[in-house]
Amino acid sequence: MLSGLAHAGGDPARGAELFRQNCASCHSQERGQNLVGPSLYSVVGRRAASIADFPYSAAMKRSEIVWTPDQLLAYLKAPRKHVPGVRMMFPGLADEKDRENVVAFLATLGQAPSPSPNAATSQNALSPTRLQ
Repeated sequence: MLSGLAHAGGDPARGAELFRQNCASCHSQERGQNLVGPSLYSVVGRRAASIADFPYSAAMKRSEIVWTPDQLLAYLKAPRKHVPGVRMMFPGLADEKDRENVVAFLATLGQAPSPSPNAATSQNALSPTRLQ
């Protein structure tokens, strides 16, 4: 089983591309902007079904999941198997590295960027306008 820090091995920039390709049509990365699916802003560490104004499935409400990196990795592999009865129709990401990359990207949402020599480049690569 992967550790709780498994997302640290992922590439957030590649995860942003995968998010745009696979997730952005249903999930926003903006705070308070729900689409067909709930906003994924600040999802890492959040309890499942906790956005008050989103109509979650009964299965997700009953799940009692906290979206740790491990939970996200498992869910993204096969959402309907991980939480039977969810409405999300996405079949999942078969490739483990793709899942790690997406989780690494999700971990950046709602967090201040870390100061580094490449911070401006990284911020630009992950900016909301680049993903839409």
